[in-house]
Amino acid sequence: MVQSILQKKVKAYTLTEILVVLVIIGILVLLALPNLMPLITKAKTTEAKLQLEHLAKLQQSYFYEHSKYSSDLVELGFVQEKLSSDGKDGKANYKVEITSANNNAFSAKATAVADFDGDGVYNVWQIDQDKTLKEVTPD
Repeated sequence: MVQSILQKKVKAYTLTEILVVLVIIGILVLLALPNLMPLITKAKTTEAKLQLEHLAKLQQSYFYEHSKYSSDLVELGFVQEKLSSDGKDGKANYKVEITSANNNAFSAKATAVADFDGDGVYNVWQIDQDKTLKEVTPD
């Protein structure tokens, strides 16, 4: 009785059929990926925009207290997340830094630490004391 159960054929997919399906799925992903890359890049640039806008608000608060802009992120209370290029714990895709600061103006930029679309160009965003946010180097 036990042997008859073990010898009974069960309907199933063969390894060849499963591999053919996986190859077809792989080809479809490769066809769709170039169309999705601009969306992925756009989503990641949101991080740069939000970080720079936050930095501008911190600079504005600092200016109201000290009548000048600061060139030190720590003094402003800005915390840079660990960068994705630093290791497995890092999540940030942009390094934020203050490029200039004096009594009347400041400028800060966020530079991508990864090349999102693989073309060798790293995305750079910039903001100033007027909260003018612009993309300096598009990726």
